[in-house]
Amino acid sequence: MHGFFSIFILAGSAFYAFGVVNFNIQNGLSEGGLTGLTLIILALFKIDPGLSNILINIPLFLIGWRLVGRNMLIYTIVGASSFSFFLSFFRRYFMFDIPLQDDMILVALFAAVFKGVGVGIIFRYGGTTGGTDIASRIGNTYFGWSMGKTLFIIDIVVITSSLLYLNYREVMYTLVSVFIASRIIDIIQQGAYTAKSVMVISNKNEAIANKLTYEMNLGVTLWEGKGGYTGRDKDLLYCVVNRNEIFRLKETIKHIDPTSFIAGSDVHEASIQGHSLDEYKNLWTTDKRNN
Repeated sequence: MHGFFSIFILAGSAFYAFGVVNFNIQNGLSEGGLTGLTLIILALFKIDPGLSNILINIPLFLIGWRLVGRNMLIYTIVGASSFSFFLSFFRRYFMFDIPLQDDMILVALFAAVFKGVGVGIIFRYGGTTGGTDIASRIGNTYFGWSMGKTLFIIDIVVITSSLLYLNYREVMYTLVSVFIASRIIDIIQQGAYTAKSVMVISNKNEAIANKLTYEMNLGVTLWEGKGGYTGRDKDLLYCVVNRNEIFRLKETIKHIDPTSFIAGSDVHEASIQGHSLDEYKNLWTTDKRNN
């Protein structure tokens, strides 16, 4: 399993490093976190970002190895070291001439896509590129700072510090790129597919459950509840449904009980017995037909 995950972490590191070299460095765009710090060091002292990245990460590994757990430490070392390697490798051998300074929106978008996809893959398979993730855990453990606040502060400090070698315009494009990349990371990490979880309060939940189970092939759960105002016992029905089926589900429920209460929320991942929601529904339907 370590080897399987490591392959994806290596691929994500390569993808991210390629974008940093060919869009950020080539076109005067900074970055957040430790990567942004290595770009500042490159601009001011001409030190290779791959070298500075691994040198800064080493003391963080030594300080934070007790905080992240064995598996995450292994994947973090894989991610940080491979990202450092690919930064140096691409900068030396695959730094293409892509002058896009006249269209910085395009630069920001492409930099965001490469970071978002690359880091999203790394996160999805349990790794990190080191640096700020470990720093945020240290801040949380020893100083009580929230990890989100720590990461935000580090990004702001690093991007603001980029004014040492960039102008305000380039720093603002960096902020746009970092924001877009964060959205892409969420999509890659959680999955672009989003289902809906539905909670139903009705006096006819058993009839609704039968309808959803045998006509829509949905798995449903019934809970016992009590009205906060009336004190009456009520059944609560819970199920997860694909987004394209939500309209049919609501129409089915309203047909049985027009007075029912329906609440829905997004679900970014759903699996049953090791299968995705769609795979499980197909297996369940086939098994039902065979019996």
